[in-house]
Amino acid sequence: MDSDTKSKLLFPRKDASVFMKREEIKATDEYCKAYISFLNTAKTERETVSAVIALAEKEGFIPWKKGMKIKSGDKVYFSRRGKAVVLCNIGKKSFTHGISIVASHIDSPRLDFKMQPLYEDSGMAFFDTHYYGIIKPYQWTGIPLALHGFFILKDGQELSIKIGEEHGGDPHFFIADLLPHLAEEQMKKSVKDAVPAESLDILAGLNSAPDENGAGAVKLNILRLLYEKYGITEKDFVSAEICVVPAFPASDIGLDRSMVGGYGQDDKACAYPALTAFLSVTEPEYTSCLVLADKEETGSFGISGIKSGFFPCFIKELVEAVGESEVGHEIFSNSFCISADVNTCWYPLYKEVFDEHGEAKLNHGIVLFRYWGEKGKENTNDADTQTVTALVKILEEANIIWQTGEGGKVDAGTSGTLSRFFTNLDIPTVDLGVPLLSMHSPFEGAAKADIYMAHLAFTAFFKRH
Repeated sequence: MDSDTKSKLLFPRKDASVFMKREEIKATDEYCKAYISFLNTAKTERETVSAVIALAEKEGFIPWKKGMKIKSGDKVYFSRRGKAVVLCNIGKKSFTHGISIVASHIDSPRLDFKMQPLYEDSGMAFFDTHYYGIIKPYQWTGIPLALHGFFILKDGQELSIKIGEEHGGDPHFFIADLLPHLAEEQMKKSVKDAVPAESLDILAGLNSAPDENGAGAVKLNILRLLYEKYGITEKDFVSAEICVVPAFPASDIGLDRSMVGGYGQDDKACAYPALTAFLSVTEPEYTSCLVLADKEETGSFGISGIKSGFFPCFIKELVEAVGESEVGHEIFSNSFCISADVNTCWYPLYKEVFDEHGEAKLNHGIVLFRYWGEKGKENTNDADTQTVTALVKILEEANIIWQTGEGGKVDAGTSGTLSRFFTNLDIPTVDLGVPLLSMHSPFEGAAKADIYMAHLAFTAFFKRH
């Protein structure tokens, strides 16, 4: 059989290192330098929203205020309590033609302080935590940690703190594990049970407050230090958001520097390329929206989660602002959404949970995945043929290196993305994202080529006619 016939019949995977040109590989490296900087700047959803707004305002975006009048070419953004954000570039076409949406999430698995976190035990002060999202608890012991917090103090002052990120200056924190010499019984347990969630408490300090001794003196000293530097009292912890995140920075990985390693790449490996793509398309045909939501890792509930309904309410206000208030449901039914989230990828050391011929692979481009879910595809979007075909056409016409993914063997586990919430609005939606190693760990790995292909793919999507 001749090669032309074979190429028509087969859908082979493309290794980016083989198919990308030298100048494309160079562009990939440059792009990922900025991505690494973004990862180091934006470890929490609040920090991400602040960074996104700063970049958007440089491109002429202004905060949305209800009652504004807008027209084609206007650029607005809406922040949901500083924890989620929607950017909108008003297109040339009427809203009746639908809108182009890329939706990603900006929260990542971590540890959160409890409402009364500080306690003392045996002359040691600890911060009590509750994990956020699905984690392997043992991965959070014995590594340097940082505290990222947001407070509203008694006088109404908003206060953001970071402790542990200035290397060489800040103190770090850590969770002590049991030494292996005494861990015989611990190591007989399953990985899930080896480190109980209630043992994920942060060692805060050992010294007593000046002129104090006995029970409570160490706790009092920690409170004294926090009050002297930040004006924080114990009661302020009740309403504060304090996230415990890895203190080490993101960086290149591998001797060939082909990968990026760092915390929070689920889902910033998709959110950042979606952002850069969105900002690069200045005059879209269709009104374009970038949705960066919170709370996906815990089910998308809460005031900043996509289930709260802030997105359709915002779109309704925009439609009224351009004088199309009579437009109805066809806005969403004529729209097109990419749910931009990471996907699992084949790793040969854990073959038992993967479907080798169906899994995504590192360095083989962005991943299109139609469905997920355990048992009978429960809770899945399972994108329809028309939507998938439309997305494939965009990818092919833009010469994007792409692949498909499965997310593990059937019944090996379960997962979910934002796509089901957009289809609930009757918006055709399909999942497209970057394959990721060590997902939900304190240090995740992604191929630079896949991240860059995500940027190119989202750019092509926003440019659609």
